[in-house]
Amino acid sequence: MKAVFVEQPGGVEALRYADQPKPVPADGQALVKVTASGVNFIDVYFRTGLYKAPLPAILGMEGAGTVEGIGPNVTGIQPGDRVAWAMSRGSYAEYAVVPSWQLVKIPKEVNFELAAAAMLQGMTAHYLTHSTFPLKPGHIALVHAAAGGAGLLTVQMAKKLGARVIGTVSTEAKAAQARAAGADDVILYTEKDFVTETKRLAGAVDVVYDSVGATTFLKSLDCLKPRGMMVSFGQSSGPVAAIEPLLLNAKGSLFLTRPSLGAYAATRDELEHRAGDVLSWIADGSLKLHIGGRYPLSEAARAHSDLESRRTTGKLLLTI
Repeated sequence: MKAVFVEQPGGVEALRYADQPKPVPADGQALVKVTASGVNFIDVYFRTGLYKAPLPAILGMEGAGTVEGIGPNVTGIQPGDRVAWAMSRGSYAEYAVVPSWQLVKIPKEVNFELAAAAMLQGMTAHYLTHSTFPLKPGHIALVHAAAGGAGLLTVQMAKKLGARVIGTVSTEAKAAQARAAGADDVILYTEKDFVTETKRLAGAVDVVYDSVGATTFLKSLDCLKPRGMMVSFGQSSGPVAAIEPLLLNAKGSLFLTRPSLGAYAATRDELEHRAGDVLSWIADGSLKLHIGGRYPLSEAARAHSDLESRRTTGKLLLTI
């Protein structure tokens, strides 16, 4: 089968598109013929070696397709089922083996591309807004990269919960998309200091949802109310440097968390709850997905380059 993998960590030039052995499902696994694979910053982290994986490593943490076969001790899934998943590496390929407990069936109203685009970032937005800092009416949230794949979904879910949303973006075009998703205010951080603008617009916020990392982290702390929460869930601009815990005290007894989807979808019940909400909202039209680019599997390197440039909006997909 064709797959995209790395033999050694590196830049986009480290990505190889070549044949790999077709996997065989082991105990508790299903073999899925992949139709679409989501492109996420976590794939970049595995490619560069920031996150470690045995080499050679097929990339891709999210996908959708049709079950072709199952291993021993698999229940609830059978060949022919339309399924989607996240947090199981290997979706940049024509076939992937996935732990069966991580597969969710796709509603008939949702196509493979939307399902692949929804799983990782959709469930991320869900746990951020519903669990890490459960938003309620009256809360104010600052969402960095508000026109990105996770950002647009986080904005929509925050508005569903009644919160006020301030988003940061780099261009007017991205600002228009963030507003269309429901953002109450949008700051062009390329033109204005987002701390100054946040204080002007709201005084301070209850929570910051930050997927950007190095360039936004410290300044984001200055946007928070006393006892506010800094949620650092990504690092598209680079890893956050170490800080002294006393800094959180000095800035208002702040809370800091670095969550991951794996910890918030660690059981079958929690996975079904989050994925069920996301896919049902897509099916009924109350949650909108913006697919910002589709690339053939052979052009995964171009997709990575476009993602890292931060010129893109919404979700990027590989079609297989």
